[in-house]
Amino acid sequence: MSIPNTPFSKSELIPQEETLEIQRAKGKLYIGIPKENSYQEKRVCLTPDAVAAITAHGHRILIESKAGANANFSDKDYSEAGAEITLDTAKVFACPMILKVEPPTQKELQYINPQSTIISALQLKTQKKDYFKTLAEKRITALAFEFIKDEDGSYPAVKALSEIAGTAAVLIAAELLASPKGSGLMFGNISGVPPLEVVIIGAGTVGKFAGRAALGLGANVKFFDNSLTKLRSIHDHLGGIYTSTIQPKNLSKALKRADVVIGAVRGKDRSPIIVTQDMVEQMKRDAVVIDVSIDMGGCFETSEVTSHDAPFIKKHNVFHYGVPNIPSRYPRTSSISISNIFTPYILHIGEEGGIENSLRFNRDLRNGLYFYHGILTHKSIADWFNLTYRDINLLIF
Repeated sequence: MSIPNTPFSKSELIPQEETLEIQRAKGKLYIGIPKENSYQEKRVCLTPDAVAAITAHGHRILIESKAGANANFSDKDYSEAGAEITLDTAKVFACPMILKVEPPTQKELQYINPQSTIISALQLKTQKKDYFKTLAEKRITALAFEFIKDEDGSYPAVKALSEIAGTAAVLIAAELLASPKGSGLMFGNISGVPPLEVVIIGAGTVGKFAGRAALGLGANVKFFDNSLTKLRSIHDHLGGIYTSTIQPKNLSKALKRADVVIGAVRGKDRSPIIVTQDMVEQMKRDAVVIDVSIDMGGCFETSEVTSHDAPFIKKHNVFHYGVPNIPSRYPRTSSISISNIFTPYILHIGEEGGIENSLRFNRDLRNGLYFYHGILTHKSIADWFNLTYRDINLLIF
């Protein structure tokens, strides 16, 4: 029955019960941290302090014995922080959520239970199609920390490790110059001694921190990049330094005078070759080249991949450093940096009641997702390996 002069019935005008929002229940996470077994990987994804913060919220952490040994964290440190220690690798990988620095190997994937969650690096360029097939078969949910994007559009994990790589590049060069094999030069603005000439190719995060370290040690620094925006940012951050776009004539002139050259140029599929063999041949004897871009092919034509055990090769009388995983040289610092990124996300996942709600309401975390219950959700991976994918926004409601 409707009431005159209104489009509503009598029942529709009776006050209704209000549906209140129900607070999401907090979830208790059970996290496994295995020991890293990849070649020369010495980092661990959570420090004892981070473990203490996470377990204080009621979550459980099972860590494989000696997982933090290379980063100078003992089993006792983790145990006192509230973690459980085990020698059983399979037991760690059986946890519902697994945290790693390196992506799991095929052997490690066999230990993982269906419907588990993996948070680690992905390192797309090193993966094979079988890796993604196994994730699909086990209906795994997987996040790559290098894909996680902050609100400002930056990638916190990539940025943090780039800061370490940039600073490390200068320290590594200083070590070699002072070694018996080196030229005997010292970083430092010593009275009456000309300062070292450092050329940095690439004005991103790696370049900025390399430049800051070199300037702090008293070197003359020259930056080359084809982005005027980045060069302007470097100029504002580091003061009145020499900056230039990448013009062969200007770059070649700077390289001839350089004692240290740091390459930090990225590309879509591979780094562009900026420094040719002819340019290297004209450099000073015993000059040092640090190719931070080597993990993407390198930006020096003469670069080769090396290891932490034998980091330098000499070509055309110039030392070349081509270790792809520079931050692993400083495992404790790198572990603290990675842990600082992981910890807030883990606590957030617990507060939201689990990974499902976190992915639904946290866009930053969702950017890191590349597999959701066995379904590929990342277009770049699909294009790279010729696989089908689904838009995550159509899967999560």
